[in-house]
Amino acid sequence: MIPLRDDNPSTIKPYITYAVLGLCVLVFLWQLSLGSGPDAQAAVYAFGVIPAVLLGPLDLPAGVAVVPPVATVFTSMFMHGGLLHLGGNMLYLWIFADNVEDTMGHGRFLVFYLLCGVAAVLAQALPDPSSQVPMIGASGAISGVLGAYLLLFPHARVLVGLPLGFYLHTMRLRAVIVLGIWFLFQLLSSAGDTGEAGVAFRAHIGGFVAGVLLIPLFAPGRVGLFKRR
Repeated sequence: MIPLRDDNPSTIKPYITYAVLGLCVLVFLWQLSLGSGPDAQAAVYAFGVIPAVLLGPLDLPAGVAVVPPVATVFTSMFMHGGLLHLGGNMLYLWIFADNVEDTMGHGRFLVFYLLCGVAAVLAQALPDPSSQVPMIGASGAISGVLGAYLLLFPHARVLVGLPLGFYLHTMRLRAVIVLGIWFLFQLLSSAGDTGEAGVAFRAHIGGFVAGVLLIPLFAPGRVGLFKRR
């Protein structure tokens, strides 16, 4: 099930959403310019989060340790492992982030987004602090946006596409259904996560939960999950 757009117009220009999207695209273009050889791999190790470096005794070689380990928590949020990785994340950001930014305002949304990204990193790293697999991508922070959207706009209609062979069937569903199915998929996938390189499902769950928990602080009185339409 692929979300295509929502029927939930915003009242402000979501400048932070645009900036995050643009920065992710620019960083990805820079990654492409490195090619697919050792330079590209070194960039992932330099700017991605490596739990054993962030939380453990492991140190990167001098030529790779470009920024302090704590800084990689933030630099990793703007890197991606491929076009599909980037495209999927930016699609979710484009559809859901503008309304959350509209509710919080630009400054608070930026802080909220980064905090959700930090929570996602910790959710992925803490269970396996000795892991040497680098983690990159905006999906953890965007998962926090999805958690916020679920609480703020549960009854908003989302146009989704369901691939059926060569045919894309479209339907409109409430956000609570779309995002609820998404979160359930993350939980089920995390249960079978082996910890090898791949999708960081624990980060998705951690970011989503952080988004839900932070809403009372960043958008007090705006939770709509238990309100009537």
